[in-house]
Amino acid sequence: MSRKITIKEIARRAGVGTTTVSRVLNAQPYVSADKRRRVEEAIAALDYRPSPAARHLRGGASGLLGFLTDDVATTPYAVDIIRGAQDVAWAHGMVLLVADSGGDERFAEAAAQVFRQRAVEGIVYAAMYHRPVQLPRGLKGMPTVLANCFLEDGSAPSVVPDEFYGGYHATKAAIEAGHRRIGFINLWEDASGVTPPFPAIYGRLRGYRQALSDHGIAPDAALLRFSNQIPQENVRHTRELLALEQPPSAIFCGNDKVAMNCYSALAGLGLRVPADVAVIGFDNIAHIAEGLLPALTTMQLPHYAMGKWAAQFLMDQRGQALEPLQVALPCPLVRRESV
Repeated sequence: MSRKITIKEIARRAGVGTTTVSRVLNAQPYVSADKRRRVEEAIAALDYRPSPAARHLRGGASGLLGFLTDDVATTPYAVDIIRGAQDVAWAHGMVLLVADSGGDERFAEAAAQVFRQRAVEGIVYAAMYHRPVQLPRGLKGMPTVLANCFLEDGSAPSVVPDEFYGGYHATKAAIEAGHRRIGFINLWEDASGVTPPFPAIYGRLRGYRQALSDHGIAPDAALLRFSNQIPQENVRHTRELLALEQPPSAIFCGNDKVAMNCYSALAGLGLRVPADVAVIGFDNIAHIAEGLLPALTTMQLPHYAMGKWAAQFLMDQRGQALEPLQVALPCPLVRRESV
């Protein structure tokens, strides 16, 4: 059985008094930023795990963070948002309570009530897709940070992917590899032909066009397609692009699933990746990007970084009103073999 770490040991390592350690552990004010940082570093280094139940019984903080999501917990590539938040909570000696509503408002409201009853110290509210959301009514008045989503009025802090950056750097990677005719199979068009207002669609398109413009390449509408994400349609879009009088030598795909269908279409045409046509994806879904041959160059959605940022912001603002910061994190390029 591991030895129990005491507050005195934390104080000794941080070079502060035990009262300061207690204030940090209980999210109380009147602690300088430098002392708070030293105490938190000592807590992490000593692997201190306070008892949430004991702290709550003596009137202190609960030691709990809530995590409410619409469908992230069941999505393999988005679940890293939870991991990022959990790593921060764990480093601060806290426990993350996770609830997945599956998109059902009733479940979301029920989870919000449980969080309130357990006196969670803050909540990360996350969405599977980057989009505007409405918070459950039960979260009103509770410190909440949004991850991979945002409120349209900007009244709550949020952290999202920088879609423009992603589109720009995906296109730039193709240009730097020598390509001038770059197709883009963008997301997404529903059955009625209407494009929904998702930031990924417009942000990545703006980035694509800006990268072309910055490198002296005139945008060509013939190289742009909108996908409803049905595999057969993605294959059709790829074939149409390659049938153009001046076909693209590179194709930027709105996500890795589209890129996978693009590979299939190119193989059916007897074309090789990247010797004949380069392909770039988006999302960095490991089982797709690493499973394709050759492995797919793609943009990484910063799921882990968003979860970490959201939880850390809650930690940094404990005991204070949350500043409604609106933060966009870069989507890094993951270079493999398809460009």
